[in-house]
Amino acid sequence: MIIILRKGATKEQISHIHDKIKSIGLKPHVSVGVDRTVIGAVGDESLINEEQLGTLDYVDEVVATSKSYKLVSREFKSQNTVVSVGDAKIGGKQLSVTAGPCAVESKDQILQTAQAVKKSGALILRGGAFKPRTSPHDFQGLGEEGLKYLADAASSVRLPCTTEVMDTRDVALVSEYADILQIGARNMQNYPLLKEVGKSDKPVLLKRGMSADVHEFLLAAEHIMNEGNRNIILCERGIRTFTRFSRNTLDLNAIPFIKQESHLPIIVDPSHGSGKRLFVHPLSKAAIACGADGLLVEVHPNPEEALSDAEQTISTKEFSALMKELGPVAQSVGRSV
Repeated sequence: MIIILRKGATKEQISHIHDKIKSIGLKPHVSVGVDRTVIGAVGDESLINEEQLGTLDYVDEVVATSKSYKLVSREFKSQNTVVSVGDAKIGGKQLSVTAGPCAVESKDQILQTAQAVKKSGALILRGGAFKPRTSPHDFQGLGEEGLKYLADAASSVRLPCTTEVMDTRDVALVSEYADILQIGARNMQNYPLLKEVGKSDKPVLLKRGMSADVHEFLLAAEHIMNEGNRNIILCERGIRTFTRFSRNTLDLNAIPFIKQESHLPIIVDPSHGSGKRLFVHPLSKAAIACGADGLLVEVHPNPEEALSDAEQTISTKEFSALMKELGPVAQSVGRSV
């Protein structure tokens, strides 16, 4: 249920509704916007006396929402959420491009990549320290050593960084080094992990599961927000379909749908979206044209030598060219790079 307060509602009036919702066993979430304050009540809505709340002179409307994702919905917050990390603002007018290797392989590799992507205009550095690989015999990442290399490289070029956290036991450790906690596709419905990062004060980059529909995706974000963390960045990264010429199929339909349904920013991963280096440039431009707030691109100094996801990784030179190509597309939809 959503309680919309009249413009000019005082802090005392907001606290009164907040405490009342809490006292009957529901979880209150307050969103203070430019024009209105909205209080979401999560739990058994039958416990709320709608008529009683509606008689208060500072309550404009009481809305029972049928959506199972309440806090991430447009009904709860009409304005777009903009997640700020360093100089990057994900969800604002300027597109936020995150770039870096799939995996941190060495100190020199991540530093060289960081310098190149910063020069080309990336606002966030990415790199995996813990790698969830399909085969247990593939490179699994450098762990904490990789986290240190990533953080040092990001600091040296003055960029925030993001990396994947795979286990509830590692959230505190990864938070020491990363500015954004990434939840990978395989963990989109790992609810204990979602709740743990929801308690963190670090922004969360949530990837859509490879077999998840968009409603399940938004519900995963709801789990995070229900724990108090509102700095969530959604990431469309492709889903499994019947195609054989690509690793995944990038679901561009999801972008305008999520923009309509949710206030959260959404970026696109064109690297996993196809699994093919050839498609990264056109899919990136298509994603921006569809309204994406940014990109998450896998970049390596020598893609052929990458220890993971080599086929979908572009070179630093190709990334520089991509950033130049994005300018006209961004401008055509009222954005900038």
